[in-house]
Amino acid sequence: MALVMLLFSITACTNRAPEPLKNLQIAFMADVHLQNLYGTLSDSDYKGVANPGNGRYVLGRTMEAQLRSTRLFNENYFAFLAALDDVVKRGVKYVVLPGDFSDDGQPLNIRGMREILREYEAKYSLQFIAITGNHDPVRPFAMDAGKTDYLGAGGKAQVLMSKQGVYTPQSSNENPVVITNDIHKMGYAEIMDEMGDFGFFPTPGDVYWESPFSNYNYEDYSFDQAEKEARLDKRQYPIPPTNYLLPDVSYLVEPVEGLWLLAIDGNVYLPKDEAVTDRSNPENYEGASIGYNQVLTHKKHLLDWVKQVCQEAEERGKTLIAFSHFPMVEFYDDASPEIRELLGEHNMDLHRVPTEEVARAFAEAGIKLHFGGHMHINDTGIRNYSDGKFLINVQIPSLAAYIPAYKLLTIHDNQRMEVETIKLDSVPRFRELFPLYEREYAYLDSLKSPSIWDRNILTTNSYHDYTAWHLKELVRLRFLPNDWPKDLREFILNSTGKEMLEFVFKNSETLEADTIIEIGDWTGFNLIYDFYRLRSADKLALPDIGEERVEQYQQFFDLLNQVQPKANAETHLGKLKGLANIFEHFLNGAPADHFFIDMMSCRDRVRGYQTPQE
Repeated sequence: MALVMLLFSITACTNRAPEPLKNLQIAFMADVHLQNLYGTLSDSDYKGVANPGNGRYVLGRTMEAQLRSTRLFNENYFAFLAALDDVVKRGVKYVVLPGDFSDDGQPLNIRGMREILREYEAKYSLQFIAITGNHDPVRPFAMDAGKTDYLGAGGKAQVLMSKQGVYTPQSSNENPVVITNDIHKMGYAEIMDEMGDFGFFPTPGDVYWESPFSNYNYEDYSFDQAEKEARLDKRQYPIPPTNYLLPDVSYLVEPVEGLWLLAIDGNVYLPKDEAVTDRSNPENYEGASIGYNQVLTHKKHLLDWVKQVCQEAEERGKTLIAFSHFPMVEFYDDASPEIRELLGEHNMDLHRVPTEEVARAFAEAGIKLHFGGHMHINDTGIRNYSDGKFLINVQIPSLAAYIPAYKLLTIHDNQRMEVETIKLDSVPRFRELFPLYEREYAYLDSLKSPSIWDRNILTTNSYHDYTAWHLKELVRLRFLPNDWPKDLREFILNSTGKEMLEFVFKNSETLEADTIIEIGDWTGFNLIYDFYRLRSADKLALPDIGEERVEQYQQFFDLLNQVQPKANAETHLGKLKGLANIFEHFLNGAPADHFFIDMMSCRDRVRGYQTPQE
């Protein structure tokens, strides 16, 4: 299959030549969501559940929990190790973690992440540069918490809580609750204590480091001064409307001469009314899942700082790469209006879609290339403006979801950059916990659970196929019941492609009866599953869907576009046409697999071409 590449230009013409960074590579791994499977609780004798496959004790989550979440909890541990090993094999030295590097900011999992990063630093001289996501921390301050869905003895779920009284047992048949402070959700202060060395604070080896709150400049930079001003109590901003001071751990680091990495902390924790009387209670703040829409209204200091950084990078000839947890550009190939019309305002994470004002504001500030995560999808978003400003947002897939991958940026020279999507088709040890899932399935089966997961996921032999099964079950168990209107859901699920085609002919005023198209044997569920495969992986999903079925979908969609529905069929036909329009957006978005960026050209800002088959 031909490799699709894209050529971007992302600076205005200038006579200043950036400092050379020949073939420097940076790996971007977003949404690792590390679960410390083989960690040890510091304040409890509980070891986890013994794996009958190898005898090792595991602190992992149930398969039932995984298949109702947009991320895997367990096997992504092995995927992260495989991705790091791949980076080492490629000779890459810089690894960026744009947020959600932990499950939920628990001490157990943050310690596990720190141990892995330290090991790869020591063995392979990797340098890790991270920024926070909405899962690390979940709130600005530490809070008691726990999980009810750890793998437990006898195939039952095991409850772990950070203190007594947080959880009330639901039946006498449950395993005894385990109490451990290692499962509470850490706030900024605790997470910085563990992860501060990975970019959040300056190190002696940095060429330069600053935060939005620094009072020095590039000429008089010293590590001692930067270290003093990097203290967390000096990096706070007043959040409206209370003007309480909350942490902001954004920073700029120059790890090697000429490269500026701009890490933006997009977490915004809006105070609830209760915060007026107790500002330090984490429960009195909303979560931070929305991202830049709230940054524009509640973290305005960031835009001023970003603008200053971009101007100085231009003046000094630095190569500036921005990254954060949240996307800066719409990530559904501009299909958000059609999705909103089809599924409703509050479904399919539409509240997380950045407004056009976000893209415009950061483009105006000077950001040209930004890497983001959060959505667990593969995408490239582009915004061009009449005044010459523009912004390219590269969405990094998650290692914990379909299709598991990371992004590799190669700075070839002053002008040319290359972005590759490195897929993890093979992950050693990803089947290691399957014996525990077999035990879990047997227990659920004994209960005759009506929503039991499909055991066929345990037959997969590649991590790629495993994440595809994860998405398939997620569609069945969560997305379809929650995101799709009942009448549309039932109509599609109870129809085959051929039956939908018959419905279209029967209820159209304009189609000729002798019109012939090849529709294939796909079902309504196939259609919706493929919809989510494209939504998650962009064109990386096409080999899984298959050329023949894609062509059949295309013929069906083209036919729908010709339809003038009869009055009594307008609702269903209109919704099918709406679904077809969203598919068209997904199939025709900007390339998101392998593309080049021209940092200096003033012409043909977006220019694509194909390379010969290998």
